[in-house]
Formats: sequence, C-alpha cells, structure tokens
Amino acid sequence: MVDYVADYLENIRDRPPLAQVKPGYLRALIPEEAPQDSEPWEELFKDIERVIMPGITHWHSPKFHAYFPTANSYPAICADILSDAIGCIGFTWIASPACTELEMVVLDWLGKAIQLPKEFLFGGEGGGVIHSTASEATLLTLLAARSKHVHENTPDKSLQNDGTTNNEADRDIHCAKTSIMSKLVAYFSDEAHSSVERATLLGAVRCHKVPSDDRNCMRGKALKAAILEDKANGLIPFYCVATLGTTTSCAFDNLLEIGPICAEEKLWLHIDAAYAGSSFICPEFRHLLNGVEFADSFNFNPHKWMLVNFDCSTLWVKSSKDLIETFHVDPLYLKHHGQGLMPDFKDWQIPLGRRFRSLKLWFVMRLYGVKGLQEHIRKVCVQCLLYIF
Repeated sequence: MVDYVADYLENIRDRPPLAQVKPGYLRALIPEEAPQDSEPWEELFKDIERVIMPGITHWHSPKFHAYFPTANSYPAICADILSDAIGCIGFTWIASPACTELEMVVLDWLGKAIQLPKEFLFGGEGGGVIHSTASEATLLTLLAARSKHVHENTPDKSLQNDGTTNNEADRDIHCAKTSIMSKLVAYFSDEAHSSVERATLLGAVRCHKVPSDDRNCMRGKALKAAILEDKANGLIPFYCVATLGTTTSCAFDNLLEIGPICAEEKLWLHIDAAYAGSSFICPEFRHLLNGVEFADSFNFNPHKWMLVNFDCSTLWVKSSKDLIETFHVDPLYLKHHGQGLMPDFKDWQIPLGRRFRSLKLWFVMRLYGVKGLQEHIRKVCVQCLLYIF
C-alpha cells in the first residue's frame, strides 16, 4: 500500500482530474451484500483501481483548479499513519497526554510563526486547538459568543430579594434568556463563506449580510450602519466574522476598520482566514493580518496551503474560559487526576472524540522548518503570477 500511494502521487498528472463516472456507478461494481468469509488481500487491492479510482476527483493533480487548494506531503502522510496506528481518542489529557500536550506546543509554534499576539498563546488565558474544518471553528465560536452574551445580559434573579420563589426566578431567567436569544444578530460580508451563514442557522440566531465594497471587502462604515440599523429595530448585535481571503476572490475584509467597531459595540470578532491564512507565515504577507489584536478568535486551515493533509484547521482564542463555560460537561467517567492542570480539549470543540492531528503538524514543521514552509508559499505565489499573466 505504501508503494501504491507513492506511485499514485508520482503519476497523478496522468489521471483525469475530474471523475469520469455517472451517478450511481459504484453499486454495479460490488456485491449487494458483504462477504460472509474473508477475502484475499490481492482481490481487495485489485478493486482499488477497478472500483475506487474511477470515481476519484484528484485534488492533488496539477490539472485540478476547482474549489480551493488542499495540501499534502509525505511527512503529513507518515504522521497520519502513526496516528492511525496509535488510534487514541484524545478527548481529555489522561486519554493520551502526548495528544494534548503536543497540540499545545505546535499551536504555540505556529502562532508564533505567524506573529499572533501573545494573548492567543498558552501561558495565559488563551490558547489554540485543532479542529476538523473552519466551519467547525466558526460554529464553535458563534455558540461561545452566544452563550457569553446571554449570560452577561441576563438579570440574576437569585441576587434579588423580591419575594419570588426559586421556581418563579428560574422561569423568569429562562424567559429572559429566550428573549435575548431571539434578538441576537451575527454580521459578516456578503462575500463570506457559506459555512458562516450555516453557523447562524445551527446557532438559531439572526444574520445580517453586510454589503461589500467594489473590491469585495467588508468595510467599517458598512458594518457600523448595519449594527445601528438593527439596534434601532430592537435587535442585539453580538458576533462578527471578518474574512481574510474570501473563497470567490481572495478578498480581505478591512480588519483595522472592523476591529475597533466590534470592540466599541462589544461584538465577538472572529477571523476566518481558512483559505489565505497560511501566507501569514511569510513576513511580506503578515501585514494582511494587521488588526488581529482586536479579535477574540482566529482560524486558518494548514490543510489548504501549508503541506498538512486534511483535516487540520487551527483555531486560537484569547479566552479559553469562554469555550469551556459553554461546552463543559463533566460526567464521572471523564474525570481524572490531571483536571485543571492541562486542557481537556473536549471542552474546546463540538464532538467528544478527537484524532491525534497535531502529529502531522509537528512532522511538517520539523521536516520543512519555517523557512521551508515560507519557500513553499512563495513558490505558489510566483506560479500563480505566471499562470495569470
């Protein structure tokens, strides 16, 4: 299998980049039921080419130009082999201490490499975590922002001595929370990725698509106008997504204008740099991240451009407490003696289980080095210029 993978990648340009099959092609090539007895490896191996490869769209082909880049490298593949062999489900520190602690280290490495403010690194209130996709990071931060805003703006009836019973106070608090949630509004550019709008659907909050300018960027003036309009209508602004590198045109929202407005209006500012964020490792592109100091959370996908295969979406937050207070559930079977000394990343994500993703980031950063990754980004940028001009 290792030889097959190496040959596949070496000769991928010889395959058509788009699958040449019709919907439903595969069912006719395999039996209707699973085999009762084991089959020889050789028979299964032959079916890779006969059954699977005809239906593969080859994302790593040099002829593939759809959607967005997807990264890969032999170091990342080797790391995934090791991760699959270990097979740990690292939801808590004790479930595999190396899984948690390596993730903390490499997220600090990467955060320092792109010059994130120290508030996003471990050692204080912040830190980083690896998710499956940027979609998950957006939903997670939206839910945390929603929880934080509702909690901070709900009157605490338990502190009032007005003669109400506990049941009445609980009912009043529930009604207050429901009322607040029904008015919450999230903001993002009309050029933002569809996953941002989807996050508002899953989070059951309103969304306001801010019109972009003639360069497809969200500007501060347009965001401010949208916020004032909604506040005048009795709604409650609470969350904003700024996109750095939109899917359709790689446009950059104006962080230096948006950031101060979010701070003034007390909106959680999340930065979605899934597509272009890998470029910030190069000093000449780092200015595109100026204004990140205003953000509450920042996300990009090394699996798009930084030689790390899918899935590896890195998220940093200034306050891990906001995530933990939103997602923490602590049944007896998840308790352990190391609680409070190290993060339990189950409280930093939506699923419970998690893969040992940090291995491939560690392998890639060590075997290429920051300079090697910078060279890769620059090479791709030069190739793009040649392709365009």
